Amino acid sequence: MSYRKMGWAVVTLLVVASLVASCAPQIVKETVIVEKEVEKIVKETVVVEKEVEKIVKETVEVPVGGQLIHIVARTKASPPYEDGRGNNLVSAVGAANAALAAMGDDRRIELELIQDDADWGDYKTEFELASEAGQASDIVCSGHEHIGDWATAGYLVDITDMIGSYPEFDDVIESLWTSTELGGKIWGIPQDAEARPMYYSKPLLRELGWSDQDIESLDERVASGEFTWQDMLDTAAEAVEKGIVEPGDGWWHRPSNGPDFLYYYYGAGGKIQEEGADALIFDTTTAQKVYEMLYDAAQVRNIIRPNKLDGDWDYHKEYTSKFDKVLFVFEGTWRWASWHTGYLQDVGGEDYLFENVGFAPIPANEEGTGDPITLTHPLVYMISSQSEHPDLALLLISKATVKELNTDYAVASGHLGVLKSQSSYPPYTTAKFLSATLPLLEYTTFLPNSPYWSAYSEAYYLGIQAVESGDLTPEEAVEVVVERLQNELGDNVVIR
Repeated sequence: MSYRKMGWAVVTLLVVASLVASCAPQIVKETVIVEKEVEKIVKETVVVEKEVEKIVKETVEVPVGGQLIHIVARTKASPPYEDGRGNNLVSAVGAANAALAAMGDDRRIELELIQDDADWGDYKTEFELASEAGQASDIVCSGHEHIGDWATAGYLVDITDMIGSYPEFDDVIESLWTSTELGGKIWGIPQDAEARPMYYSKPLLRELGWSDQDIESLDERVASGEFTWQDMLDTAAEAVEKGIVEPGDGWWHRPSNGPDFLYYYYGAGGKIQEEGADALIFDTTTAQKVYEMLYDAAQVRNIIRPNKLDGDWDYHKEYTSKFDKVLFVFEGTWRWASWHTGYLQDVGGEDYLFENVGFAPIPANEEGTGDPITLTHPLVYMISSQSEHPDLALLLISKATVKELNTDYAVASGHLGVLKSQSSYPPYTTAKFLSATLPLLEYTTFLPNSPYWSAYSEAYYLGIQAVESGDLTPEEAVEVVVERLQNELGDNVVIR
């Protein structure tokens, strides 16, 4: 059958997946042949210049006289387990175009996906610079806290009145919408969720004399508040004192600033926002409790390395080779997948992890609320205010926000699902780790969506660096942080 009788033209869909982050990337040229039927088939050559690792092409059928709409999506993902962040959008193109056809809409979506593993700071700056230059992608997937900066700056589309047109969004877990809100409006769609538990070494607890029952019940004792943060520190100190672990290997946390450190403040009883107020709150009494705990752990009891905040994320390779060397680690649920996929396949993969590592909420802080805690940091799909077709961008996101695609991503990446229907969806419920960690959301908190959060976070983290390294005492750290917050935020921070 000829193209004329079919009445369709075949248009190549270009998906660019960039897996290499660089400030000055080498330009790779790919030639894409686009065939359109008018009176005859005309071949046009389109040259796309992007830093690429691989190119995936698939066909899109466009009705004669229809319009091909080029949509660009930008995502960050650690390959291979997080690739679904962008790949799910690719998988949703067919469903989105089918929906357009069913509506009698002659437009069709052509997607260009740019996906790499850039540093989060660079990634955020890249979108901001692109927005200022009028070159932002239609869709960007990033941490929900960036809504505070980007919505305020006018970089994002307010989708509050749009989401009701897409029934897929009715399935999103209600509590997660909180992470997308600013000023009473919705600015994004949850893409994934997670929690940040305390991981512990079963072999090392046995060396400390714990029975198997003690070890297997630890998660329950943490959840009930029986085993506290102070108990964790005491146990880590005991392991150091007895030579079961090296000094500094009793407890590890992330090696750079990030959302995790806020639940230290929350757990110690701190408050950061009040309803109806834009200014953030810095409670000096709470902050000093956090700084005293970290100073004691690093400088007095040798529980944590005083140079742990060195920004070296390669420590995951070291950690997975030292389940018998490091007692407690605070990390995200997504690390579970990266550990068994990236480092442990030769020794049994996930089964080996379950044999050697347990997990529980972050224990309650006796100096704070007395409740276990974690933090959920959803990534969200957002639409640039520069997008000429925000309705198509949101349609594409809606077709990626379904239990089948989100579960494939969740299982592969160790992230928690974002949809209500996943709670009874067998491929999700039969995933042992996801089912075991889902209850962690009972203890969760969120970062504030505030344009002032970045400056606040950096100042608070400055105090953490200073006390762990021993450069400042906890009292001195509080004074330095207060001075910096007042200088940078002025009336936008309340010091208590």
